[in-house]
Amino acid sequence: MNEFDRRDFLKLAGLGGVVFASGLRARVLGDGLRKDEETKAEEFYFVQLSDTHWGFDGPKVNPDAQGTLKKAVAAVNSLDTQPDFVVFTGDLTHTTDDPKARRERMAEFKEIVSKLKVKTVRFMAGEHDASLDRGEAYQEFFGDLHYSFDHKGAHFIVLDNVSDPQAIIGEAQLKWLQADLKRLKRDTPIVALTHRPLFDLYPQWDWATRDAAAVIDALMPYPNVTVFYGHIHQEHHHLTGHIAHHAAKSLMFPLPAPGSAPKRAPVPWDPAAPYKGLGFREVEAEVKKAKYEITELPVTKG
Repeated sequence: MNEFDRRDFLKLAGLGGVVFASGLRARVLGDGLRKDEETKAEEFYFVQLSDTHWGFDGPKVNPDAQGTLKKAVAAVNSLDTQPDFVVFTGDLTHTTDDPKARRERMAEFKEIVSKLKVKTVRFMAGEHDASLDRGEAYQEFFGDLHYSFDHKGAHFIVLDNVSDPQAIIGEAQLKWLQADLKRLKRDTPIVALTHRPLFDLYPQWDWATRDAAAVIDALMPYPNVTVFYGHIHQEHHHLTGHIAHHAAKSLMFPLPAPGSAPKRAPVPWDPAAPYKGLGFREVEAEVKKAKYEITELPVTKG
């Protein structure tokens, strides 16, 4: 695997908001491609947004709860180069016991994100969207709970580890995953997208997937795998063998680092540093240089 040289690293480190993640480098595109396949793969980038929690109301946590998603949409639309696609990695809406209110929130969320300039937007459920009705309302608005797609040489797999209240992938979906992987060449670059982490980050706070080991076992034979997820409302990087896992910030409120507080509770809004801990990210693949970069971006420049 090609390494960043010192000059490249210092260049990245000098840019505000840019995070260098060695676990990502060339795992999605580059090293796994044979010479006869290189022409089929192209450089591209996508934007990941997560945990928008539309419908949340808590002035002490986020007095701009009605504004952060709209600001993020505006920020993405203002990017100099539009991404190939945008993906929302779960908790699109905030949980509610009222089925009517749940659907109203989903309709409102969908209307807001329809203002994105990018043509392709991918969605994934979070437990706030799907655990109370096993994804019934979510599927009415956004389609399948799990699916896969290909993009410029990479294979993307969207996994559902939220619609079952037990926080599991489940046997049926696992069989689907195994069948989906079986048709791929072993060196195909794979990106797995989930809401909950696929490792035991902090099970006491529901930061785990109970049958994640079976998913990792299915992915492990493939040398180029990267996982992007949400749920924990903060940036976090982890390696399971050669598989890199990268969590995204929330667009509604940050949460404390795993186990750093007596309980899992939103970090209060700081008027002196509004929007601190909130944001989205660009994920850019540089195929020819076999590099992969994450750029963390704020909700607003204000």
